[in-house]
Amino acid sequence: MKWFSKPAQQRRIEPVIVANDEKPLKISAFALDGWQAENGTPWKVAQPLPGVVPAGAAPMAMDDGLSNLFSYAQLASQGTEVSFPGFPLLAELAQRPEYRHISETMAREMTRKWGELITTGDGDKADKIAQLTAAIDNHNLRDKFYLASVHDGLFGRGHLFIDTGRGDPVSARLPVSDKSIPVGTKLRFSNVEPIWTYPNGYNSNNPLAADFYRPHSWFVMGQTVDSSRLLTFVSRSLPDMLKPAYGFAGVSLSQMAIPYVQNWLRTRQSVSDMLHSFSTMVLKTNMAAVLQGGGSASLINRAQLYNQTRDNRGLMMVDFETEALENVSAPLGGLDKLQAQAQEQMASVSGIPLVKLLGITPSGLNVSSDGEIRVFYDTIAAAQEILFTDHMRTCLELIQLAEFGEIDPDIKWHWNPLWQLDEAGEAAVRKTDADTDIELIDAGVISPEEARQRLAASPGSGYNNIKVNDLPEPPMQDGAEIDDAETNKIDEHGEAGATSGV
Repeated sequence: MKWFSKPAQQRRIEPVIVANDEKPLKISAFALDGWQAENGTPWKVAQPLPGVVPAGAAPMAMDDGLSNLFSYAQLASQGTEVSFPGFPLLAELAQRPEYRHISETMAREMTRKWGELITTGDGDKADKIAQLTAAIDNHNLRDKFYLASVHDGLFGRGHLFIDTGRGDPVSARLPVSDKSIPVGTKLRFSNVEPIWTYPNGYNSNNPLAADFYRPHSWFVMGQTVDSSRLLTFVSRSLPDMLKPAYGFAGVSLSQMAIPYVQNWLRTRQSVSDMLHSFSTMVLKTNMAAVLQGGGSASLINRAQLYNQTRDNRGLMMVDFETEALENVSAPLGGLDKLQAQAQEQMASVSGIPLVKLLGITPSGLNVSSDGEIRVFYDTIAAAQEILFTDHMRTCLELIQLAEFGEIDPDIKWHWNPLWQLDEAGEAAVRKTDADTDIELIDAGVISPEEARQRLAASPGSGYNNIKVNDLPEPPMQDGAEIDDAETNKIDEHGEAGATSGV
């Protein structure tokens, strides 16, 4: 296995002035690190925040091969603006609602319905599942996963630190076993923003290895933490050759939305400026005296007086022969559509429907957004599998060890679907399920006890509190014989029924 041997060159960080369209903006060079690098190249190893890497330890190593990769990336990216903005600049963007709302909406939808524990084996494990569910709630894993998703959206990377509370070194690997996590272990899960972390060692030589371009450990404010104790959330991973430049983070939603948000802000301001000055008054008069440098004071005074008293009830008097007053107005038709399109483009980059991101419903007659919402929920379900499932499985196994001292392979985590039916839809589903149960019972496929068990296990059935084995008496069918000795006696006239007793 080959490891980087030549340390990266260090450079002194100096403040720089970056100019935009409005006014000069002072940002530290670290905030633009990677976005605007030396010699005009945006591709280089990401620089850590001072204090993250321990004293005496070099930041991410860089050998000749990695230098060649960045040289190749620079040639391929000439004329583009695709590069890592740096965590400080991304943190600044998180103050704008246009960026923050995108990441928070995705994270909120991914954790809104959360999930539940299910069992795939035989036997009653209700008590075990109830205890695990209470432990998951006590650890606030829902809020922790939400914040990790927000960090992934804002910065391209999120972390969840696992603390066993046993004093074992965080630089050592954390085995998922009853020896490392005995019963009664006080687990603690905490979020760590990516700006406080920096990747340590990783394999860059063998693409067939499982640890290829996967950090073995991380620096966290001077401490070395094994990757098994610092779960990493990256949903939009980058190609391997770009991972060192991004500090092994993915591309953030904020970075993806930068051009769309800039277009929206510029369009919004332009429309506001147009509405502010769409109407202009023009006075046609004899300008000879003004152009010749004399007699302009009275004309300017008239103009100032008109501007100060101008309203719908104002009056402007002009000379009938030599002057005329006209109003010139810019057409405002279509400005609302142009502004709306610029705003809707921010939703397109994130794939979030307008009604979810902006609270805007589609316009038009008989327009429904149910189809778009269903597609969005499918996207959220896929994102949960990519970003959450593996880490949730790890957390669940650790909690099982802390609670029971063993891992039950039959207990699984299931993400609850986001799509919900209305009352009429739920009633129709229950009616269909009831008809299906009747047909299966009549055909001898299932027993009434099994149908009652399904009703008791379904939270939305309305019968989840019934006792499965306490079957009611079956209803009497028309013409059916009653199973009663006295009722079924044959009287002296040869008819079935109770005797008269005479």
